[in-house]
Amino acid sequence: MDFLIPLETSASGLYAQRKRMDIIASNLANLETTRTDKGGPYRRKMVVMRSKSMAGSFRNILGRQIEGVQIEQIVEDKSPFKKVFNPSHPDADKDGYLLKPNVELIVETTNMMMAKRAFEANIAAIKTARQMIMKALEIGR
Repeated sequence: MDFLIPLETSASGLYAQRKRMDIIASNLANLETTRTDKGGPYRRKMVVMRSKSMAGSFRNILGRQIEGVQIEQIVEDKSPFKKVFNPSHPDADKDGYLLKPNVELIVETTNMMMAKRAFEANIAAIKTARQMIMKALEIGR
């Protein structure tokens, strides 16, 4: 049913942004984690999303239509760790340097705000689509 497509599109956006916020929260929670199960400091994680499209006869006429987003994978940021001089820390190397996670508070806060705004936009789109569907149903009365 074509009238459900806007709802499905926004729902996929809600899911993707919620997952993105979960990963950002994990990054923020591990801002100072210098030792993980893998050994070494926590490495920042990022969500990789891609558009998903559905093919239909009308959509083929208009060309490729994007209908939502999906999470492709969660990857680790390969940027270097921060190196700080802290000889009293138990995880410091022999020269007194400590490797800290490659997580930046400002970057994560900004990303969280963008994810929140995208989440809110998807909720607004769902409300608008719902109102249009209700109005369309009223036409048939």
